[in-house]
Amino acid sequence: MRALLVVNPAATTTSARTRDVLIHALASEMKLEAVTTEYRGHGRDLGRQAAESSDIDLVVALGGDGTVNEVVNGLLHAGPDPDRLPRLAVVPGGSTNVFARALGLPNDAVEATGAVLDALRDKSERVVGLGLASGTPGTEDEAVPARWFTFNAGLGFDGGVVGRVEQQREMGKKSTHALYVRQVARQLFGEPNRRHGAITLERAGEEPVTGLVVSIVSNTAPWTYLGNRPMYASPKASFDTGLDVFGLTRLSMPAVARYGTQLLNSSPEHGPHGKHAVGLHDLDRFTLHSKAPLPLQMDGDHLGLRTSVTFTGVRRALRVIV
Repeated sequence: MRALLVVNPAATTTSARTRDVLIHALASEMKLEAVTTEYRGHGRDLGRQAAESSDIDLVVALGGDGTVNEVVNGLLHAGPDPDRLPRLAVVPGGSTNVFARALGLPNDAVEATGAVLDALRDKSERVVGLGLASGTPGTEDEAVPARWFTFNAGLGFDGGVVGRVEQQREMGKKSTHALYVRQVARQLFGEPNRRHGAITLERAGEEPVTGLVVSIVSNTAPWTYLGNRPMYASPKASFDTGLDVFGLTRLSMPAVARYGTQLLNSSPEHGPHGKHAVGLHDLDRFTLHSKAPLPLQMDGDHLGLRTSVTFTGVRRALRVIV
């Protein structure tokens, strides 16, 4: 087997020594080429090269969710074809690693490497569905390139939090769960649409959902982790179905207290609920519109401001080693 290992040297939870150990472990089981990313988007370029190659069977992403997202977008640049494209394996090296953990992999890089090697020996794999976000035809965002996401996306409040975190990281702050919590609080107090949301969800054959302040799109559950605590915005979301949406129409202090507590205590059986909460399950295609440009995030990556984004749930998009 020939494999490409994409290594993010800035991965927050692995040292250079640990990465060397993992590379040697993987190289002992396959013909491995290891490449260290050197710029933003490099993982996407490497994934695309692997997809266009005729002799690469496996791509291993060693890094956080951002690294995985780049590699996936490179692999799927010409569209999904799980029977032709190289398989994907993930070794978590970031601060949260939602995609890897949602697949059932250990959150420790060394243990996850062992699990991946065991899965390769056992020929254990699955085909997962992914989300695709694109500019909406007939709007000013029509020309925005489509982008795949593996576990979640968010327009509005969620995207604003991610944008604030990225600003802090550019200033030298480490990506920690405490940093995210602080930015959630700052985004909340700076949110101009706390009581009257500007987002509308439209889907064919259904009445639009209006007045959303929060719009979280999930491709799997959990939505994210706070430390080791999983948080389920859409408990029914799955790699085997379409996309789920969790929305809130109000972010008043009582609403924040209620739904924040529900998120902290959420489980695979119970997610946030109430008169200001909206939950939609297994959607194939829908559009989020905003009256004003709002921040968009996908897999924890801030993508700027958008007024309209169309989301598509693509079943059987990619073959993954688990």
